[in-house]
Amino acid sequence: MDARAISLVRTTFKAVAAVDGGPEKLTRSFYAILFARNPEVRDFFPASMESQRDKLVTAIAYAIDQLEDLDRLLPFLAQLGRDHRKYGIVDAHYAAVGDALITALEQFAGNEIWTDEVDAAWREVIAVMAGTMMEAAEADDGPPVWQGTVVEHLRVLDDVSIVRLMLDEPLDYSAGQYVSVSIPSRPRMWRYLSPAIPANAAGEIEFHIRRVTGGWVSPALVGSTSVGDRWTIGAPLGSMTRHSAPGRDRLLIASGTGIAPLRAQLMEMATKADNPSVHVFYSGRYPCDLYDLQTLQQIAAINPWLSVVGIVEEETDPWWYDGPQYRDHLGGSSPIVGQVGKVVAEFGSWDGRDIQIVGSPSMINTTKFRLQGAGVDLSLVRHDPW
Repeated sequence: MDARAISLVRTTFKAVAAVDGGPEKLTRSFYAILFARNPEVRDFFPASMESQRDKLVTAIAYAIDQLEDLDRLLPFLAQLGRDHRKYGIVDAHYAAVGDALITALEQFAGNEIWTDEVDAAWREVIAVMAGTMMEAAEADDGPPVWQGTVVEHLRVLDDVSIVRLMLDEPLDYSAGQYVSVSIPSRPRMWRYLSPAIPANAAGEIEFHIRRVTGGWVSPALVGSTSVGDRWTIGAPLGSMTRHSAPGRDRLLIASGTGIAPLRAQLMEMATKADNPSVHVFYSGRYPCDLYDLQTLQQIAAINPWLSVVGIVEEETDPWWYDGPQYRDHLGGSSPIVGQVGKVVAEFGSWDGRDIQIVGSPSMINTTKFRLQGAGVDLSLVRHDPW
């Protein structure tokens, strides 16, 4: 892909996205075209398509943003290809998806924007994306999904649960990655979750899950999970395990259940004799949101390379929280009160560190903005697109 083709693809996508309701209208049109031309494909998707449409826009936007960084884009696409094996997708389905996306884009862009050159650029990009995903899927000889049984469910907050499972066979993932999860009560509806412990030969896995208001899957995961439930888990995804240089000091920033993938990395690092300096900032709105801070502090207590700082926006817990009080739980220590991005940016100089951020899109973007204002090179910042 040359610079001209990349520019045309980005310009077209931005033009569609700039229209009022453009991304939503584009995805609705795309799926309508796809299902009309290929009715059998509809069975791969859940009854409600709202969440699926959001995922499609996020994936396309991320891929377009990374077109000049193939070292980051191609591994991401390869992971998606392996993950899509869980649907039973074959090569013909990739062609059908590409054709439907081209048709939908052409309809929205109009004749003035959608020239033969633009059409060729998009077809080249889609060919690279589909080809990479198909090659990765065909090369993977492992199972398309893993099955596991819930062995423990801890409700640590009203809207947060820790769920532990025993898989039928071990899942080989890297600490920091995430997987897609499906439960029987929500068929064909997949939720992305990050394991909170490193992979192990016993097949044990742990997830930290926050209930999303209005969500289709997370309320069931948090409120209705029972010991003995059977879950289906897809192939591991994510680039949070990649580092710019071996031995480089690291800055890890998380909000709420976003601590899970960072926690897994810290646990893995704690098994090694030599580690770089690692500084962790764990944030939440209330002190009770730092439900796993004690675990991090226990790791830090026996690993001098690790330091942990808690950050909250409110100094006291809300009236409705009736669990263990923060200070009693942590032996009297107190978090810093403030907005996470501002606190981290003002805490010290982070230039030259590998940086990972896990949280909501708004938290990630605000923190990146603060770090950039403090002189941090954003090329060293990692966060997953979901």
